Amino acid sequence: MDLTGGSTLARTPHASPSDAIPTQDRSSEPRPSGVHPSEVRTSEARTSGVHPSGVHPSGVRPSGVRPSGGRGGRGEGGPGCARPVVTELRLSAFAGHRGAVHALGPVTLFAGPSGSGKSTMLRAYEALARLGAGDSLDEVFPDAADCVPERARPDAQGRRGFRIGCTVDGPAGPVHLDLAVQAEPRLRIVGERLTGRGRTLLATALRDPSRSTVQAEWHTAGATPVTRAPLPDDLLGTALLPLRVAGKTPGQLEVLAAAEQLVIGLRSVFPCDPRPSGMRGPVLPGEGRLRRDCANLAEVLHRTHTDCPRRHHRLAAMAGAGCVGPVTGLGVRDLPDGTVRAVLERGGRSATPLGRLADGELRYLALALTLLTGPGVLAMDRIAEVPDAMQSLTLLADGLDRGLDGRQLRELLRLAASIAADGHIRVAGTVGERGVGEARRTSGVTVVDLGV
Repeated sequence: MDLTGGSTLARTPHASPSDAIPTQDRSSEPRPSGVHPSEVRTSEARTSGVHPSGVHPSGVRPSGVRPSGGRGGRGEGGPGCARPVVTELRLSAFAGHRGAVHALGPVTLFAGPSGSGKSTMLRAYEALARLGAGDSLDEVFPDAADCVPERARPDAQGRRGFRIGCTVDGPAGPVHLDLAVQAEPRLRIVGERLTGRGRTLLATALRDPSRSTVQAEWHTAGATPVTRAPLPDDLLGTALLPLRVAGKTPGQLEVLAAAEQLVIGLRSVFPCDPRPSGMRGPVLPGEGRLRRDCANLAEVLHRTHTDCPRRHHRLAAMAGAGCVGPVTGLGVRDLPDGTVRAVLERGGRSATPLGRLADGELRYLALALTLLTGPGVLAMDRIAEVPDAMQSLTLLADGLDRGLDGRQLRELLRLAASIAADGHIRVAGTVGERGVGEARRTSGVTVVDLGV
């Protein structure tokens, strides 16, 4: 089903993914789907055992993303890539961006003057990641009206919206997702298209504005060319496919492989925004998973000191390269009240509590720790069903150079490029005018200038 009201999925097996999805269904007369939203959710719950509004697609099965060997084993993208990775971000109409298409490499930094939309690029990336993880539309876009292009005019029904998409490379080849969201008068997904190998694998369209569903068609290639069913209009349909597709025909297996690859590539994201103000004091020891604001840095160092000595030693070396004065190690002190405090060890000199460090030093240490750890040490939704060797973590870092001096940024970029070369971790971030020069000089770092 195309997004202009006609059914084309069965007739055009090689639809081009390059056509932009309209902001809403253009059909002038709504057509009833015959299914009430509550019936959609009830039927899905019977199928999966989980209410779809709360499902994180843990039904993702690793069968669709088996490594195929070749050069892609290092996470370079392309048909031989063993780990699904997001290789392109598309903002067809989102906030200040129109027709923006940007390739993403192992380390990609967006640069440009204030107001050029650097942070908006990462915001769209994180939004797609959250939708892929099963979050609902209103959770992901609490301020959806701000995402509508400023000059977008409402249609005759007063509807306005935005469009975003991405490409995930992996064993199934490049898989493209394009999404159209209506922000006004009511937030809902009005169109979604999943394509792979030149074929439209899933397409949805809003047919009856009075119902909280979209009509979906996905490729079957069996006795019935396509399968049609209503899906909720507040959840990403691609993330629901592993719960709805049986995988009995070659066409269904193709759809599952593409959907699972896209979900895995999107979900493997950790947004990191270190806030030095919350990192200075002692904290209670816990499970040792680093939060987005890195306020529990001391707790995580308490864990890595014993569980990950090799990485902890490397972090100490990074601290020595980016902090003032001699650094011989990173230590943790147990305090009488049961809390722990992280310190820089200075050899024969007194240790320096991390609370005494400058904001730039704390941000530098937190970002280095994020690069040197993995999903098990980060407070993120891990994909337990997929082996770690088949996943590639992407670190989102808005304002990567914020508060850092030239030496700290240089060491951090070198570390990022070195680790990204192994394919286990990728970086997408933004840098300001002071950091863009250093980013351009660092081998393995791609700079996308949004100001030109």
